[in-house]
Amino acid sequence: MRRTPLVLPKAPSAVLPVVIVVLALGIFVVDTLTELEVAVAVFYVAVVLVAIGAFRRRGVILVSVGCMALTVLSYFLTPVGAPRSGLINSLISLAAIGVTTYLALKIASAEVAVHEARAQLAHIARVMTLGELTASIAHEVNQPLAAVVTSGNACLRWLAAEPPNVEKAQQAVGRIIADANRASAVIGRVRQLARPAPPRKQWLNVNETIQEILALAMSEAAGGDITLKTEFADDLPPVLMDRVQVQQVVLNLVVNAIEAMAAGGGQARSLTVSTARDGLKAVRVSVADTGVGLAPAALARVFDAFYTTKKEGMGIGLAISRSIIEDHGGRIWATAQQGGGAVFAFTLPTSRAEVP
Repeated sequence: MRRTPLVLPKAPSAVLPVVIVVLALGIFVVDTLTELEVAVAVFYVAVVLVAIGAFRRRGVILVSVGCMALTVLSYFLTPVGAPRSGLINSLISLAAIGVTTYLALKIASAEVAVHEARAQLAHIARVMTLGELTASIAHEVNQPLAAVVTSGNACLRWLAAEPPNVEKAQQAVGRIIADANRASAVIGRVRQLARPAPPRKQWLNVNETIQEILALAMSEAAGGDITLKTEFADDLPPVLMDRVQVQQVVLNLVVNAIEAMAAGGGQARSLTVSTARDGLKAVRVSVADTGVGLAPAALARVFDAFYTTKKEGMGIGLAISRSIIEDHGGRIWATAQQGGGAVFAFTLPTSRAEVP
């Protein structure tokens, strides 16, 4: 497996590099003008810590080496103080700088490893969800392909007529192209969800993003005699999000709702996916069902890892969903619905200042 190189978070502007240079030069001047007995150079540790937020791994190491070089240079340039004490202080400062750099890079490396593991787990959860929709996906692909065959046969008949009906044949070819594009779109959505890829956030239309993924679940809902409705607000601003990850959350909530209603007996089955503004700085997405609902104890734990109310569930889908939404700066929750069933909802911030 190819390993992702360690990439430390970058600063949002060019301010931090300037702060690093000024801070390092300030410490160097003070260290040089102060007696050797005073270990001013130990404050280079602060420079290294600031560099963690500004540079990648190589940049942090270069800053650390630069601070060590300034420490040694200052020792030789300092005119006053006991050389022996100054040497001890310089060695202590050099050790502090080195240890701080090592620990900071190790912590950053551990954070990257956790992020990679979470991304891989999210990919596994996506593939598992797609596995539950195999029949539905096959139906969504077979339907336009069957239409292509029907239109192709019609086209041949129109061309074989005496005289050939070119206009009708052209219409049949147009239907073939449209149905082929429908099948291609379904396959493209499945491939996008199944492909392991790094997160990529962009400003997107929430309604369009949700509508794309609902196409994969419509046949599953119809097969369970479930009415799938959408109630999308028209005035929603764009949201900075990873399309695949947010679609994964919506698909997981919809599949869970379908399964809950399948286990709910013979009552009317209705699934409603809605969007709306949530205050001035967020968009809310809700998935409401008329299934068996959730007990109060389950509401408190439903997003915990490895907690599940399904007989054969693993308890990772909703935990991954919460992780994704929180990574987008939003929140996710579940409530009981009046008359039976449950409502799962999450928010996504629309303000650039609210996005991590």
